[in-house]
Amino acid sequence: MNISFEAPDKINGLMTITLEKEDYQAEVEKTLKDYRKRANVPGFRPGQTPMGLIKRQYGAAVKVDVVNKMLGEKLYEYVRENKIQMLGEPLPSDQQKPLNFEGEEPLEFKFDIAVAPEFKAALSGKDKIDYYNITVDDKLIDQQVEMYQSRAGQYEKVEQFDAEQRDMLKGDLREVNGSIEVADAVLMPQYMKVEDQKKLFEGAKLGDIITWNPRKAYPESDVEVSSLLKIQKEDVKDHEGDFTYQITEISRFVKAEVNQALFDQTFGEGTVKDEKEFRQKISDIISQQFKADSDYKFLQDVRSHMEKKVGKLEFPEAILKRVMLNNNKDKGAEFVEKNFEASIKELGWHLIKEQLVAAQEIKVEEDDLKNVAKEAARAQFAQYGMSNVPDEYLENYAAEMLKKRENVDGLVDRAVDVKLTAALKGVVKLNEKDITLEDFQKMLQEK
Repeated sequence: MNISFEAPDKINGLMTITLEKEDYQAEVEKTLKDYRKRANVPGFRPGQTPMGLIKRQYGAAVKVDVVNKMLGEKLYEYVRENKIQMLGEPLPSDQQKPLNFEGEEPLEFKFDIAVAPEFKAALSGKDKIDYYNITVDDKLIDQQVEMYQSRAGQYEKVEQFDAEQRDMLKGDLREVNGSIEVADAVLMPQYMKVEDQKKLFEGAKLGDIITWNPRKAYPESDVEVSSLLKIQKEDVKDHEGDFTYQITEISRFVKAEVNQALFDQTFGEGTVKDEKEFRQKISDIISQQFKADSDYKFLQDVRSHMEKKVGKLEFPEAILKRVMLNNNKDKGAEFVEKNFEASIKELGWHLIKEQLVAAQEIKVEEDDLKNVAKEAARAQFAQYGMSNVPDEYLENYAAEMLKKRENVDGLVDRAVDVKLTAALKGVVKLNEKDITLEDFQKMLQEK
């Protein structure tokens, strides 16, 4: 066996593997003997089929299988031992000559290999990177307090309708010149599209009968009218006259008071004792959430800094386009051309990040994955206002996430980013800046 590799421009590689008969013949013979033991050929007892017949029937196919397996093993072994940073998978070269698997002459295989460009990516205290500390002000805390109050609030019965309070009405709906009757129809007049229809309900009291027109109230939405009248959307055009609505119930949403009951419901019984502690707890939670946002922005700025510092990287574009097309056969060449530039940009950052990770000796352990999965679980619960989920539940939720293979790769990437960010904050010179949430969000949108 002979293996050679050449890459004159250092990125477009050509690997040539030549296999002699003696390289694969022993494995072919062994495989054919196994075939003979299992062969069930009419006229011969099991295991007694002549080897000549076995070779004629299976010899060429077995040879192809053995050679392909050997090729793969030796190719990747050579790449590994010679520290070739291969991008994607090897592809059959255009220089490949036809092969004769029936004969005994040497088999020569040629593969095109995309090689990563050589460059150095390093950071030190001489590199200055912005780090944005998002400030937590009273306005943000007030908004969070109000959100907790709303989530813990409830509807209460009142005697008089007030649109500004977003009251909800329940009543009996009847068509004036028709047959439609709907009991316990729910209305929120403040969402009607036409002002003169809204005004008909102003100051209405329990028991009042209002004459109004649903079609005029929602002139552009047959769906809303059909839902209210309990009819098909196609039938709305047949019921465009007036209706009466007798109010049987008025409900007003009342936010929870800021008291011990709200503290206990939000953070668990006895965790918070007064409003000051409640606001401080909220501030701490927001600060922790903002830290993740600040770290995300920091790593993005590290990326921009390193891409400028490293400069334009040269890639074997022709081979990589073939690799990308091979991986997206169902999408075609147009997809490759449209997405290639963005793909190359991401590949460049991936290679840069690999060097930064290696320089910081970052390794992802099982505990790192568990922590990242727990934080992902905590964030999901937080979206539903559940901020005091017991650690036991987070552990179980994280464990379920890690059981699914499709989740693991993303969690590994996240764990690498978390550890790399923490490490680099101790390497570079941080240019710390205080910023409001509004300005921070504007900055991200502009990017």
